[in-house]
Amino acid sequence: MSDKQAIIAEKAPQALGPYSAAVRVGTFTYCSGQTPIDPATGELVEGCVGCQTRQVLTNLSAVLEADGLTLNDVVKTTVFLRDMADFAKMNAVYAEFFAEPFPARSTVAVAGLPKDARVEIEAIATR
Repeated sequence: MSDKQAIIAEKAPQALGPYSAAVRVGTFTYCSGQTPIDPATGELVEGCVGCQTRQVLTNLSAVLEADGLTLNDVVKTTVFLRDMADFAKMNAVYAEFFAEPFPARSTVAVAGLPKDARVEIEAIATR
């Protein structure tokens, strides 16, 4: 793929491993899962899943911004929750960040997330 380009997001937390914050291929940008890490401190935002969801979506916005996009350009998200009982609280904050037409979305419960986060969200956006 000659048009594959890594996106470097200086306002988002740095990757915890050998991966890019996002990769653009053609008109699509594939964003890696963002966790509730405060980019200023490198530490996990403590507190409720709502607080963590807010940080995750702020981080995701910063990744998209680094590629000239916004949350309005997102067409698909995947939400990973440590506990599905947190769904309603996550969903309430999520609704503050996205407008109609909402992106397609999958939400799954997982056994664990990096740094013991309660939520992680990945996204696909298009120009």
